Parts: sequence; C-alpha cells; structure tokens
Amino acid sequence: MNDESHHALPPSAPPEMQRLFPITRIGAGIRFVVDSKPEERAALAQRMGVIALHALTCRFDLRRDVGDAIEASGLLQARVTQTCVVSLEPFDAEIAESFSVRFVPAGTESDDLDLEAEDEIGYDGGVLDLGEATSEQLALALDPFPRKPGVELSAEATDEETGAFAALSKLLPRA
Repeated sequence: MNDESHHALPPSAPPEMQRLFPITRIGAGIRFVVDSKPEERAALAQRMGVIALHALTCRFDLRRDVGDAIEASGLLQARVTQTCVVSLEPFDAEIAESFSVRFVPAGTESDDLDLEAEDEIGYDGGVLDLGEATSEQLALALDPFPRKPGVELSAEATDEETGAFAALSKLLPRA
C-alpha cells in the first residue's frame, strides 16, 4: 500500500476525471485507454500540486480474477511542469510508469500493510472508475521531491557547520 493521502479527494468531491467502465464488458479481457481532456488536466494539476499537466494517458489491460475482483495492468504516460525543490525553478518532466492494481468490490479491500502487495481499488455497482484510477496512478508516479535535471544541492546546504540546519544543530545538547 502506498501513501497518497496528500493527493486524495475529499469524500464529497467529484473526481476531476471520470471514466466509468462496467465490469460486464470485460469478458475474457479487454484493453481500455483513458485520454485526458485539457480541463481535466488543469484540475488534476491543481490537485497534484504541479504547475501544469500537459499530457496524460493511461492504458488499462483488464481481466477477471477470482470472485468479483478485476486484475488491471497498464502504462501511465504524462508530461508535467513541476517546481524543483532545490532551485525553485520550473521544469518539464516525462512520466512513463507501468503498474498493476486490483479492483475489488467496495468494502472488501485488504487491510494488509504489505508494501509489496498489489494496491486495491474499491468499486461500486459493477462499475470501475478508470478516470479516478488514472489520477491515483499519476499521484503515485509523481516524484514528491522533484529536482530539475543537473541541479545538485550545494556543498553549503549540506555542510554541517554552515548549512541550513547548522543553527538548529547548535541547539542540540552535546554529549
């Protein structure tokens, strides 16, 4: 399980990008591609805390599993403008992430804290929301501490004697 709480929707908020897909259409397996619209990308950029989301596409390969579970694997591709945590400059980044998730009836999600286990996404009424699943995969793929290529922390920033935490370290009791 991954912590994406800072990108989660409030319980009453409608998703920025909704693509409802009935599980009855899956059969032995099916591919579905979510292509985002400009207004959806603008809303998602705000939710994800990025400057801009220029492109977002997500391919889902869906197949039935045991019971009412649906296995999904796919590829998320995006182009974003983020702010570098070191230089505070904007920069563009390409994202291409393979993923696999498991859709299960709402309320049957596992409470297992195994970080290696597949993420589970609950669904209601026999319908998957592949738009919101795309948003969740984007949240997981974004670097929480984006750094512009080629930008390094200065030696001064990491130096224990003069760096940003030097004043704080002087407050700590010495042994």
